[in-house]
Amino acid sequence: MQASLIYVMGPSGAGKDSLLSATKGLLQGAPVAFVRRYITRPAARGEWHIPVSEERFAHLEEDGAFSLTWHSHGLFYGIPASAGLALANGITLVVNGSREALGRAFSCYPTLVPVLVDVKLDVLRTRLEGRGRENGAALEERLARASMPLPEVSGMPAPLRIDNSGSLDAAAATFAKMIRDLMCGELNTLRDARVSTGRAG
Repeated sequence: MQASLIYVMGPSGAGKDSLLSATKGLLQGAPVAFVRRYITRPAARGEWHIPVSEERFAHLEEDGAFSLTWHSHGLFYGIPASAGLALANGITLVVNGSREALGRAFSCYPTLVPVLVDVKLDVLRTRLEGRGRENGAALEERLARASMPLPEVSGMPAPLRIDNSGSLDAAAATFAKMIRDLMCGELNTLRDARVSTGRAG
């Protein structure tokens, strides 16, 4: 049976990269892999991706190197085509995705499990200001986008949610348990976790 692709979404500043890194350390030895994305952005502290130029990205896309791509905030993102092979071989995958590409991702991966990383708006503002990439109107736009609902995708299960406003260790432990439950087939446990892990707003 094909394994699940756990598709993680959340606003910029929600700490998705940090959450995935911390969760990865809790799943050593489990049949799960964390997908390394291609991004047309230089590598930075706390990020784990393969940096490529736009020209290189275009060539890779033409050669069929990606199973899914999207464009957001001036950057191109790509999921390697090898992801499908891993799923077919029973390896659960975790990928840092985008809500804009959610519909196409579900079409590519019917076993997709959506996960939304929530963070309180005041915490998000502090993180974005500390990062220093945006300010003024651009910062307010980021905050407004954080409150937008996910696009509706026919046939897709409701998203699981993790509150990453506080302790990273606690959020990672919750996420690791979700993944283990999913691999054990305990889908009811996963659905119930939507309530216990908290919701935004």
